[in-house]
Amino acid sequence: MATVTFEKARRWYPGADAPAVPGIDLEIGDGEFMVLVGPSGCGKSTTLRMLAGLEEVDEGRILVDDRDITQVPPKDRDIAMVFQNYALYPHMSVAENMGFALKMAKVSAAERQQRVESAAKLLGLTDYLQRKPKALSGGQRQRVAMGRAIVRNPQVFCMDEPLSNLDAKMRVQTRTDIAKLQADLGVTTVYVTHDQIEAMTMGDRVAVMDLGVLQQVDTPLKLYDKPVNLFVAGFIGSPQMNLISATAVDGVARIGGYDVPLGTPGGRRISGDVVVGVRPEAWRLVAPGEGLPVQVTVVEELGADGYVYGTCDVAGTPSTVVVRVPARSAAGKGEVIHVTTDAEHVHVFDKATGERLSD
Repeated sequence: MATVTFEKARRWYPGADAPAVPGIDLEIGDGEFMVLVGPSGCGKSTTLRMLAGLEEVDEGRILVDDRDITQVPPKDRDIAMVFQNYALYPHMSVAENMGFALKMAKVSAAERQQRVESAAKLLGLTDYLQRKPKALSGGQRQRVAMGRAIVRNPQVFCMDEPLSNLDAKMRVQTRTDIAKLQADLGVTTVYVTHDQIEAMTMGDRVAVMDLGVLQQVDTPLKLYDKPVNLFVAGFIGSPQMNLISATAVDGVARIGGYDVPLGTPGGRRISGDVVVGVRPEAWRLVAPGEGLPVQVTVVEELGADGYVYGTCDVAGTPSTVVVRVPARSAAGKGEVIHVTTDAEHVHVFDKATGERLSD
């Protein structure tokens, strides 16, 4: 196990107008499961590949424990990579695939067999060791790829969107398996995904990136409850937060003719142009005339609860307003519901800078 430290690590691809990663500072604890998340092209995979040695670091450095690995060849970093595509040898059995790196490292046959069997037991692959990859499902192939990394007993695991080739049901099952496996092994893990649900359910901490820059690094719940800016607020959460343009005056946000109480963070009153954020579950239904009117366009019935998607003609509201409602609610397509919220559930952001203003 090991700590990982990025110190202003930068990657600028030749011919590019701007660096893919301008200079990232990030500390990952010993045994921590750190997830890098963000939209496509945000620099998360580049950051991971710099750690693994698959991309050059143009400036800054990367440390594993106190060892500077910035210029160390990938094979000497003691880091195991699990890729998006399984990269298995089709002519080799599962056991041969898992033990191939050990064979190249001149590990004895007896030790190779012991390590492969131990990893196979952890991954539920014991009955498949003699099969070829073509005889396995996608989820089983991904577990073989993970087993190939586990048998090396590395200091750090790097995982680059390993679940993206799986169907929805298999993704849910496999992400649970990976999180449990990492907790059992206690190996420091850096995991890249564009799926914020994966990030929220798997990571000890989550690093949200945009345009190569870290926006916020925190626990999943803190990211959800206290996003530091509009980007994080809009990215974390499914369905995403409702973001409404408003004018803050005398401790309230004025949305058309409707006022949302804001409170006084740090003893000061918020004023000026702001963006108010309300999670779908933070709305509550009220009688007609008491809150924002939302005309229902789509109702998602999920059994335990449901989501109403609708439009609101009040100035500043988004094109689609999302409201979580009780299961089997009376709301139907074309109807109008009225919603309000409470001050403690309101997120307030500066409209110009995007920075959080509320506590």
